[in-house]
Amino acid sequence: MTKSNIFFMGCSIAILAFSWIGCNSQTPQNNEDKSTEKEKPKMQPVHDAQPYNHLQAEKSPYLLQHARNPVDWYPWGEVAFAKAQREDKPIFLSIGYSTCHWCHVMAHESFEDQEVAKLLNESFVAIKVDREERPDVDNIYMAVCLRLRGNGGWPLTILMTPDKQPFFAGTYFSKAGMLELLPLVGQRWKTQREQLLGDAAQITASLEEAFTPTASPSKTLPEIAFRQLARQFDRKYGGFGQRPKFPSPHNLMFLLRYWRRTQNQESLTMVVQTLTAMRQGGIYDHVGFGFHRYSTDERWFVPHFEKMIYDQAMLTMAYVEAYQATGNLLFRQTADEILAYCLRDMQAPTGGFYSAQDADSEGEEGKFYLWSETHLRSLLSSADADLVARAFQVEAAGNFDDEASGRKTGLNLLHLEKSWAAIARDIKLSEAELSDRWAKIRGQLWEAREKWVHPHQDDKILSDWNGLMIAALAKAAQAFGDARYIKAAQWAADLVLNTMCKDGRLLHRYRDGEAAIAAYIDDYVFMVAGLIELYEACFELKYLQAAIDLNEMAIKHFWDERQGGFYFTADDHEALLVRQKEIYDGAIPSGNSVAMYNLLRLARLTGKTELESKAALIAKLFAATVAQVPSAYCQFLCGVEFGLGPAYEIVIVGNLEQQDIQTLVRELYRYFIPHKAVLLKPNDPQGDVLSRIVPFIEHYRSMQGKATVYVCQNYACQKPTTDTVEMLKQLGAEAKK
Repeated sequence: MTKSNIFFMGCSIAILAFSWIGCNSQTPQNNEDKSTEKEKPKMQPVHDAQPYNHLQAEKSPYLLQHARNPVDWYPWGEVAFAKAQREDKPIFLSIGYSTCHWCHVMAHESFEDQEVAKLLNESFVAIKVDREERPDVDNIYMAVCLRLRGNGGWPLTILMTPDKQPFFAGTYFSKAGMLELLPLVGQRWKTQREQLLGDAAQITASLEEAFTPTASPSKTLPEIAFRQLARQFDRKYGGFGQRPKFPSPHNLMFLLRYWRRTQNQESLTMVVQTLTAMRQGGIYDHVGFGFHRYSTDERWFVPHFEKMIYDQAMLTMAYVEAYQATGNLLFRQTADEILAYCLRDMQAPTGGFYSAQDADSEGEEGKFYLWSETHLRSLLSSADADLVARAFQVEAAGNFDDEASGRKTGLNLLHLEKSWAAIARDIKLSEAELSDRWAKIRGQLWEAREKWVHPHQDDKILSDWNGLMIAALAKAAQAFGDARYIKAAQWAADLVLNTMCKDGRLLHRYRDGEAAIAAYIDDYVFMVAGLIELYEACFELKYLQAAIDLNEMAIKHFWDERQGGFYFTADDHEALLVRQKEIYDGAIPSGNSVAMYNLLRLARLTGKTELESKAALIAKLFAATVAQVPSAYCQFLCGVEFGLGPAYEIVIVGNLEQQDIQTLVRELYRYFIPHKAVLLKPNDPQGDVLSRIVPFIEHYRSMQGKATVYVCQNYACQKPTTDTVEMLKQLGAEAKK
């Protein structure tokens, strides 16, 4: 059955006019806001007098937002499915997350409306799912939406049978759309059941994805991906494609690795221009720091205003690596500012990092981030207000237009259209003087903004996204030598390892004192990646051992022994329609892509070459898929680049308290040397412990009591050295700077 046949199944349903207005599409090229002339509805608070439905006892902030809807919502679970079977009703499945703007809109238009609720409660069993708690459920039904419609987003709306088989998919529906859709489906469930069941069976069958191992990925894949990205590159504004634009930091990290190996300057230029443009644009919060989700236009000006912790983590890593590659201080400053925001606003008292901050406050998207010129001038001196107006494009009529009407709003989104150096020249100040003045002004604006109504914060802590933040903090600590970042990463890692583990296995979510939900492959591999980076930042053995243990647990419960690759869910997970393997590197990299990179690094850290063999099996399993559009799999290609090399095993012998060791480590991390595994063997009993974990380093010794470095490739070492310059020469670092 073709996609068009599936899409037009049951023409009476398919002809309904529903518009896509999703919050965070997995298909960016289709992620346009298709609202037309009417204004976006203002969000109203939930009526406190409404009695609770079945979501009252949930921990998810998203589900709790709907706990007093008149819709009789159930959480995903057997109670809801048994009710649907018993009452012979189809299921209305709604998937979203707590910081999703259009999820809020649909909730206030439809799910808080008594008329819509009556139709839902009479003819359906309504299930609400937080996609961030249950990405396994979301992945499956988003795949359905993509197959039926060619695009997707949140809120995700699925109609399905009581045994979880979908027969219809959509995203946002207005109240009018709901009032048309629900009676129609209810009637068809009674009168045309067999057709709906047949449609559902065909859709379910179409979800079975068959990956067949082939030969190893072609060595030309990175070159093809580079050329594809170069064709998509916006040479005026940076980034890839037109509108909307997503940061996609793993694309940039791949391009940095491609540049490191090939010395292709165009690859580096694309990275530098994109990171610079994003930092200057409205997608960056110039007052409070941190990045918004994506830009709705091609010039990084108007963002979708939510802030996700995974974006902060991935972008920090991209800016850190770009700083190592170029020495550009703007990139270091940006990474420091992102982390300042995360440590200030997103780290919980327990040490873990919260998930997100909403786009909306007081019922309006972006309100928290917009300024009128009058308000700015009431807060600042005349000279400082003039400086802000000139530097950040502030206009009396506002530079931020109403999205629906295009009319001026009188509000301004702060953004730069020139570099800080160029602005300093224009106003005849030194760059240092301008930076000092802006730091003082920014502090005043931040203090004023702190008194405003803040966007909602989703305060659940997720293992996978915390793994990304641990990696980001550790990489920044390595590159900048900042011990604060090590401490923050350790704090988060210890929370996950001590509180979000049970019997050696991870749990996915922690909130309100409860750790729950069986972990997914992303939880394991993102945590492993973070723990490897953390070990290489502080050289505490417990983090290396934890990375090894979690990797072994992932192989035990997620690895496909028949064909290779990791399933998204464990072997003892709840049975769903299909057991998927993910490889597409979307808003965040796929679990298999990160796992491949982890396996390559752990093989070199431990000397266990069987891990490298598993990485090769992942590469072979997905090679044919990746070859179709290599630029869609940039994290996967980072693993391919690791295999192409050069990749290094670096063993440092000595005690971390020694000044020469500290100097050597600091110099090692100054440079962009992406494909490496670093071990520190102390000259004390901890060195013996490390030798038991990593037997191949047992006979490595320091020379003349000095810090000694062994630089190896493919498990064959060059002559050990105590000289930092010689170490860098062996690594080829100076020539690549």
